[in-house]
Amino acid sequence: STLAVFASLPLAAQRRDRGWGDELGPSQPATRTERPRPPRPHAQLDPIDWPAPPVTPPPAVVRAIYLNAWTFGSRRFYDLVRLADTTEINAFVVDVKDDTGYLTYRSSVPTAVNIGADKAIRAPDARHRLAVLRAHNIYPIARIVVAKDPLLARERPAWSVQDAGGGLWHDRLHFAWVDAYNDSVWVYAAQLGAEAVHAGFGELQFDYVRFPDEPRARMATARFTSRRNNESTRHAVARHLRMLRDLVHPLGVPFTIDVFGMTATADGDIGIGQVWEDLATTADVVLPMVYPSHYYGGFYNIEHPNSEPYAVVHRALEDAERRSAPLTPRAQIRPFLQAFTLGPPRYTPADIRDQIRAAADVGIQSWVLWNPRGVYDPE
Repeated sequence: STLAVFASLPLAAQRRDRGWGDELGPSQPATRTERPRPPRPHAQLDPIDWPAPPVTPPPAVVRAIYLNAWTFGSRRFYDLVRLADTTEINAFVVDVKDDTGYLTYRSSVPTAVNIGADKAIRAPDARHRLAVLRAHNIYPIARIVVAKDPLLARERPAWSVQDAGGGLWHDRLHFAWVDAYNDSVWVYAAQLGAEAVHAGFGELQFDYVRFPDEPRARMATARFTSRRNNESTRHAVARHLRMLRDLVHPLGVPFTIDVFGMTATADGDIGIGQVWEDLATTADVVLPMVYPSHYYGGFYNIEHPNSEPYAVVHRALEDAERRSAPLTPRAQIRPFLQAFTLGPPRYTPADIRDQIRAAADVGIQSWVLWNPRGVYDPE
């Protein structure tokens, strides 16, 4: 089977009000996922060995919401299915591996088993929940985090970013990262992707396909021991994305990647290895995270970007379309839009609709709403 082939490869927000829309507590910086939680015991499924369902073709227009693993495995999952039944939502982006390194369901991938990545199962009945999505015509997209994996970093230190002072390097939130120069990190992601398709997901979406976005002073102590021949961060990301694409395409599903929103505008790789032209000529779909709260004051000559969601999203996606226009091949653009509050003002349904309208005015009909808690207002 395809899964067997992959498995055999060598592995070389400001305040928390009660209610919808708030992302983070008062002292937490911006992150894309919830804080890690300790493993929670579950009655676990057998490794995924049931016959794979038919690959689900993508809708012509994808309108999705993000579900973290805890939400996917909870009762609230069924509330979100009902939300999709009564709105234009037709797809769910579901964490298969988040930035804790743990998996949502039991795995047969040797590395995952060996490091204990499937010892904190969040959705022991994943097979049933994917069947529910198919029954409701909801397109299932598997999100797999690549380079931000503290579990893999701890268990495979040779694959990880080292600290000049000894041991593993850590970011501001004390997460260890694996080394994006290391081939094995990307092969592991591909193996998990093959398993996700076998489980029933119709699209593979890879996140953190980059180097850490940390201040220069902190990066000064980071040592990338897998780097060869003075390879640049840009070249490393581009090379590994091509490798990941080549491993994914035989599975018959779209290969999609999440990228910083600013890559659509920036000239260089913004220090993380992501350059728009590299991304848009490699993936089938590129998902720029154009969250207004993540742009600094004065960007696009907007004094307070978080207060002007329409303007920020419109400008960012205009740049993305302009830079993609001359490219061949050219990825589809499907932005992540901000459905959370991070700093003033508090985001309301009107702010989310403004972002959707901005994308449509640029000619982009597909999008994903991001709320790290998986909470979405029907309005």
